[in-house]
Amino acid sequence: MSQETDRALKLWVVLSRAHAAVAEHSQADIARSGLTPMEFGIMEALHHKGPMLLGEVQKKILVTSGGVTYLVDRLAAKGLVERRRCDRDRRAYYAALTPEGEALIREIFPRHAEAIRRAMEGLTEPEKDLAIDLMRTLGRHAAQTDTGGE
Repeated sequence: MSQETDRALKLWVVLSRAHAAVAEHSQADIARSGLTPMEFGIMEALHHKGPMLLGEVQKKILVTSGGVTYLVDRLAAKGLVERRRCDRDRRAYYAALTPEGEALIREIFPRHAEAIRRAMEGLTEPEKDLAIDLMRTLGRHAAQTDTGGE
């Protein structure tokens, strides 16, 4: 195996382990709110972006169209999200936070952000800036590179 391949594999392992360690903090915090990580992701997106078409929500949190429908239905059953018809396209629906959903996310998001901040304290602020730039570059390259599939 080449040195270049060895280094790429080592980076992948280190990156995966770092992600898993930080994700553990995120998931533990989200569990305290009684939501799943995907439900939290939808609520967080709606909180920051406002009402969104279901297709936009799907792209934002990286789930299938059936998955976003299921998750929005679950959140609607909990009284946290509602569906609104799109005036321009009668087939399309918006997802929007209910007043109860908005109150919940306003309560839990600051605690969640703090949990992530604590998990990231292992890097200095300049190191975080460098890591952001490096991971963005890596992600863009990987997204543009052929996966070698058939």
